[in-house]
Amino acid sequence: MDKKRLWSIIKLILKIGISGLSLYLVFTKIDLSELKKTISTADPIYLLFALICFFISTIITSSRLNSFFKGIGLHISNIFNFKIYLLGMFYNLFLPGGIGGDGYKIFYLRKRMEIKARRLFQAIFFDRLSGFWALALIISALIVFIPSFGIPPWAPITTLIIGSIAYYFVMKKIFIDYSHFFISTHLKAILVQSMQVICVIFLLYALHFDGKFSPYLFIFLVSSLVAVIPFTMGGLGAREIVFLYGADIFGIDEHYGVTISLLFYCISALVSLLGMYFVLNPKTLEDTGGDQGNLNEVPDLSQLNP
Repeated sequence: MDKKRLWSIIKLILKIGISGLSLYLVFTKIDLSELKKTISTADPIYLLFALICFFISTIITSSRLNSFFKGIGLHISNIFNFKIYLLGMFYNLFLPGGIGGDGYKIFYLRKRMEIKARRLFQAIFFDRLSGFWALALIISALIVFIPSFGIPPWAPITTLIIGSIAYYFVMKKIFIDYSHFFISTHLKAILVQSMQVICVIFLLYALHFDGKFSPYLFIFLVSSLVAVIPFTMGGLGAREIVFLYGADIFGIDEHYGVTISLLFYCISALVSLLGMYFVLNPKTLEDTGGDQGNLNEVPDLSQLNP
């Protein structure tokens, strides 16, 4: 067994172990019977609305990534890009070792198009960065509306404005290809995070919650930042830990927080499962639009080392 394969297996074991340990810590601190009751009495209609919101956010996210691809001269159809994006979600969530979702997209597009891996990596990196920016924007807005922080409203607003201006000029100066789509990609980033916030609001309604939403939304957004760090199985365990300890800080119901986190993971898993279709039927990834002149044969997915 080569070192690369061995390291992939070790990473997978570590991720499973960290997710398992995190969930164990969470479940030892909450009443499991209360958690089960909360989930079993959830309103299925609102759960469906939450699922729809998350799916819409996925469509917008893939469109945002395609805008960054256009910035490097890679013109593929939105449908083709969405297929690849779903497949990447599947690899990220269910096959978290080895190549991962972002690595898969780089692998696949390099093999199919005449483009350097470095350029693809930059596009994916800035796509993620725009998501972080949108998270920071909404978190700053929530800080303004949560007086318990004791932070003057001007502080997060000023920080965000200065940071955004600096972020734009650095991109325009050093990475000019991506700055052409700055406004459209970052508007899409705001829409993505907004749809996920609405998704959480629907989850709160599904759980028959009638208190203040803002603390739960703030903790959810912070947990989204933590979940991006690739040390768990698709964020499983990381979000729950943030909600558990965030509940102590804000004095909110930890059962609602953990339940929201688990339901959100289940929703993302359901949407990610759509990508499995392209694992089983790789020929269906064939592009139906965009730059057909650069297409090669569809690569064999068995070459991947998930």
